[in-house]
Amino acid sequence: VQLQASGGGLVQAEGSLRLSCAVSGGMLSMNVMGWYRQAPGKQRELVARIFSAGSTNYADSVKGRFTISRDNVKNLVYLQMNSLKPEDTAVYYCNAVGYSYARGAYNDWGQGTLVTVSS
Repeated sequence: VQLQASGGGLVQAEGSLRLSCAVSGGMLSMNVMGWYRQAPGKQRELVARIFSAGSTNYADSVKGRFTISRDNVKNLVYLQMNSLKPEDTAVYYCNAVGYSYARGAYNDWGQGTLVTVSS
């Protein structure tokens, strides 16, 4: 599938941003969708994930502040980020894990969107 992330930007600490990931080329409802992030000099890490049945999980560092959701009609995945902290600064990537008859198992990434949180 093709993933297009958007919504990043510069925000002050304690502010909010909403990231969007537009999904094309596949059925959103059949994928496990995730948001990952990579800060400078650090490894990419899982932020949040939503499964096809709607269950979610979050990194401990964002629990209670971030919310992942999906709109299977519009083929969009969102990450609502509240109470942002400077340590949330990173490039955020959208991810899709799924299976199709044509491709078999896949693990696709979007291009990333930069979130910068100033103190």
